[in-house]
Amino acid sequence: MELIAVLELTFKPESLDSAREVMTRVLEETRAFPGCLSVKSVVDTKSPHVWRFVETWQSAEHDAAYRKFRAGEGAITDLGPLLAGAPSLTTGTVDPHI
Repeated sequence: MELIAVLELTFKPESLDSAREVMTRVLEETRAFPGCLSVKSVVDTKSPHVWRFVETWQSAEHDAAYRKFRAGEGAITDLGPLLAGAPSLTTGTVDPHI
């Protein structure tokens, strides 16, 4: 069953150019990761330093493998200094009956 993950990142306003460079690189890796069906980037229109990434994964297992990768060898070490706060991640499954 497909899994949807929504990652919200709030960047320091002065770091948006660097954030764009880092996230462009990161999302290339994410989109190429086994089981990733898509990633959409959404920049908040009222708060352009708040970005959301809507990820669609083939399964919860694929998402879990990706999170393990990012927690280990795929860690994004240059992201932390750009953030204004802690990242937020929510996940859910698609309910075709709603």
